[in-house]
Amino acid sequence: MHPRRQLWRGLAAIAFALAVAASALAQYGSGDAGQYQILQARYGTAERNVDVTQRLKELASRDVTFRMGNSTFGTDPDPGRVKTLRIYARGPDGRNRMFEYREGSVVDGSLFTGWGRGNWGNGGWNGGWGGNNGDEGQYQILQARYGTEYNNVDVTSRLKELARQDQTFRMGNSTFGVDPDRGRVKTLRIYARGPDGKSRTFEYREGSVVDGSQFTGWGRGDWGNGGWNGGWGDNNENQGQYQILSARYGTANRNVDVTQRLRELARQDRTFRMGNSTFGVDPDPGRVKTLRIYTRGPGGAQRTFEYREGSIVDGSQFSGWGRGDWGHETWNGGWGEGDRDDRNRDRDDRYGRLTIVRATYGAGNRNRDVTDRLRSLIRDGRLTITANNDAFGGDPAPGARKVLMVTYATSRGQQQTQVVEGSLLSIP
Repeated sequence: MHPRRQLWRGLAAIAFALAVAASALAQYGSGDAGQYQILQARYGTAERNVDVTQRLKELASRDVTFRMGNSTFGTDPDPGRVKTLRIYARGPDGRNRMFEYREGSVVDGSLFTGWGRGNWGNGGWNGGWGGNNGDEGQYQILQARYGTEYNNVDVTSRLKELARQDQTFRMGNSTFGVDPDRGRVKTLRIYARGPDGKSRTFEYREGSVVDGSQFTGWGRGDWGNGGWNGGWGDNNENQGQYQILSARYGTANRNVDVTQRLRELARQDRTFRMGNSTFGVDPDPGRVKTLRIYTRGPGGAQRTFEYREGSIVDGSQFSGWGRGDWGHETWNGGWGEGDRDDRNRDRDDRYGRLTIVRATYGAGNRNRDVTDRLRSLIRDGRLTITANNDAFGGDPAPGARKVLMVTYATSRGQQQTQVVEGSLLSIP
């Protein structure tokens, strides 16, 4: 054979092999990048659900991602209820894990091995709705109460009913069928015991979302069998490290003592948003004001906490907050650190007041509103935070890569930014 013809034939064969490999990679490559091997899939609620493993294979062969609901699976196993797709899988360490997708959310197959080929779902699951993931939470619930420090009720049994219906839910008076303290913002307190045997209290303000993923036995309601003293108070309430000495509100030029008023506010709520109306005074009209809380730390050193007008004050770091058991020691009565206020003024001139309009953290339709959390972290007109589950008190979308979306405003107008989980957000 002529050498040149032999060369061309060799090149053609190589090109064909590369094309076949590229086609295979495009079809299957991404489907095998995931770590979890699917064992089974079920769709519905805890009470009524059906096996959709075969249907999921068909969907996986068409797309890496898809939005799902009744029409996707051709059935409504529990009419009138919000349904969930549960994918039961085995991880690289051999442990089982359950992935949950609420009706209407997007399923991303990139987490699962063999997704595009449907090379999974060949057994290894007990066939039931319950799963090991429902028990992976670290905290065992002892009791739950809803209300305020002054008027609250035991809602442990009602919480069990809600837990059996959904892993997450938004709660308020209608959820528990009672308003224990009319006219006041109420809180759900879940008292739990951690893996180290220590008690911990989880607080959810009226209107917020409760996520049961961190509690053991959540879906089964296998908890709340005692071990709590039955009261509203808890070990965490007064564990703050800093003892308040005094509090002042205003600017370096004009400020007033608000220690007594802060006591009243602390007895009402653990957190509150503050400004002129909160303290009933505007000590320096036309200027952005600050609440300064002067404290003494566990080592005896003094520390000043600053909260800009419009931000949220969280009393969890101050000892005796809920009782107002502080502010009895003398402070020099001055504002102190006046040069810091000058730096704030310079920053205000350059950037204007930073306002967080809205912020969410999560993936797809599984998002948590973290607006108040970001507002509370603004310092000197600047916000810096690493976007992760710890920063926002939980994982709103287990198994998915989450994104922090922030809409904020300065003198330059309203802007929007986003960072992926694990990245640093810095504004401005």
